[in-house]
Amino acid sequence: MRFIFVVSLLAWLTLSAQDKNQDKATQPQPNPTNLKVLKVTTRPEVVQIMRTCAAGLGMQCNYCDVQGNIASDENPKKETARHMIQMVQEINGKFPDGKMLVTCYTCHRGDTQPKTAPEPKPAG
Repeated sequence: MRFIFVVSLLAWLTLSAQDKNQDKATQPQPNPTNLKVLKVTTRPEVVQIMRTCAAGLGMQCNYCDVQGNIASDENPKKETARHMIQMVQEINGKFPDGKMLVTCYTCHRGDTQPKTAPEPKPAG
């Protein structure tokens, strides 16, 4: 009997948590503000671009953004990131096919400092 009670309780807690997550997902998210370089307007577009940048640098969002206030310009790394984004946009704009061939990862390879030479091969 205890087993049935425990399973029922766990099922109820799981469903309750899923309902709360669905409520958060259906709430409208505000559009991004303080976009000075990006040519997008929706939150999903900005989130995708920022995740790509963060992966290219191997860092979390708070490396450039102020935690709790991502629109803030208090972190000087944000201005550097804007210059880098402009550089990538300019380079990609010169390709005739219109594709994004250069990203943050092209130079950074998962590090905050761009790679200027290949990693040395292990001695073997």
